[in-house]
Amino acid sequence: MTMETKDSMLRGPLPGRPSRVALAVMAVVAAALTGCAVAPQALTAEERQSLIQADRQTLTSQQEPIAGPISLEEAMARAIKYNLDHRVKLMEAAVAQRQLDLTRSDLLPKLTLQAGYSWRDSELASSSRSVLSGQQSLEPSTSSDRERNTADLTLSWNVLDFGVSYFGARQQADRVLVAEERRRKVLHLLMQQTAQAYWQAAGAQMLEGKIEPVLETTRRALDDSRKVEVEKLRSPLEALNYQRQLLDIVRQLEAVRDELAQAKPRLAALMNLEPGQGFTVQMPTSMQAPRITLAPASMEEAALMRRPELVEAQYNERIGVLETRKALAKLLPGLEISVGGHYDSNSFLVNRQWGDAGLRVGWNLFNVLNASNIRGMAQAQLDLARQQRLALNMAVLTQVHVARLDYQGRLRQFELTEQLNGVEQRILGYTRNAATANSQGKLEEIRASAAAMMSELRLYQTYGALQGAYSQLVATLGLDPLPQSVPGYDLKSLGEAVKASEQNWTKTMNPEGGA
Repeated sequence: MTMETKDSMLRGPLPGRPSRVALAVMAVVAAALTGCAVAPQALTAEERQSLIQADRQTLTSQQEPIAGPISLEEAMARAIKYNLDHRVKLMEAAVAQRQLDLTRSDLLPKLTLQAGYSWRDSELASSSRSVLSGQQSLEPSTSSDRERNTADLTLSWNVLDFGVSYFGARQQADRVLVAEERRRKVLHLLMQQTAQAYWQAAGAQMLEGKIEPVLETTRRALDDSRKVEVEKLRSPLEALNYQRQLLDIVRQLEAVRDELAQAKPRLAALMNLEPGQGFTVQMPTSMQAPRITLAPASMEEAALMRRPELVEAQYNERIGVLETRKALAKLLPGLEISVGGHYDSNSFLVNRQWGDAGLRVGWNLFNVLNASNIRGMAQAQLDLARQQRLALNMAVLTQVHVARLDYQGRLRQFELTEQLNGVEQRILGYTRNAATANSQGKLEEIRASAAAMMSELRLYQTYGALQGAYSQLVATLGLDPLPQSVPGYDLKSLGEAVKASEQNWTKTMNPEGGA
């Protein structure tokens, strides 16, 4: 090596190089100062207002418009397609599927690509000292350039990580199925609420045109009574008692009207219609009570086989078994295999490009010492999942019997209310025929009209409660509102699918062909 070359290698920083150091230091300082400057920043009123407007537009956007009176099947189809709670569960299931896709990638080997650049302001030089004499044995020398580029491409595969990731992927696959069962549960509850809200809305629509005429007649009778009181055509006590009865009728009718006014908004919320949007429901030609002849033992068997909560518990138990196996796999030694290609621009190297392969075994001995605790924790989680499943079995069996008894009670109440409504309607007819022009006869007619209207309201309420109890029993048995495959997801196709499922429910609930 010539003296010129040695001088060039051992001389100080090259001209202009310190500017790179200064720039690097300035960049680090600027980044640190920027990080220290981060502070909480609240949303402005304008940002919140724009977000609210965007949300309001998104809530009910891209929905098929209402083309006429809404039938029960269309109401259920709209709830299935547009209800936000059901949409959330659908998205949770989609997220679980995406998470499974990511988990599968953990089973693949790791392919790492690295590239780098390094520079130093002085030579990486060193010398040697004799361990015998303590004297320097070699003059200072270097084997590395001050400016280097490096690149590495390495393929590595750890057998232990593969085993743990395999069990984790199987667990995530079960979690996808758990998310689907949770969606089914929400759908069952949604169909039950929709059926009950629909019949309440039908009753409200039937009676909303009948309340106002009775109220108007009652108010006119009240005004006439007050005039009679002022003119003293009757004793004050008699006039006041008459007014008290009329005011009590007004109070009841106003309460009924307020209650009916809330029926359609509840149904609209389930169908995700815009608040305040007007619509009508399709009135039934008759109120036929659903019948059930299925034996209690068959109900129990159907519920244990189909209930989403029980299926979810079974998947959770399987996840617990896999957690035990994963814990045992972590106790084994890890074997890592690697193959790589490398590049280094260092001019002192004889081979700037090279490949290598390696085999390495690693074992976390602390895991071995803690093996009993690891296995015990995994087994405890599995035992907990099993016990939860057993407890849920008992809860489901109890719900089946409670739902069946509730249905039977609602059926008896509806049949009794139907008979009572018939009596009230006949009383109203006789009262109107026998009414005279005097105020006392008018009071009896008003009282009979109000009683008949209340009876009709109770009839629709009890029928809605009966339909709700029937839907509750259907949900308790785990019967789905949609078949396994649906030809389309437009409202018409969904409505037809719901109707077909209802027919299947009838066959399931009445295996002997009962109506």
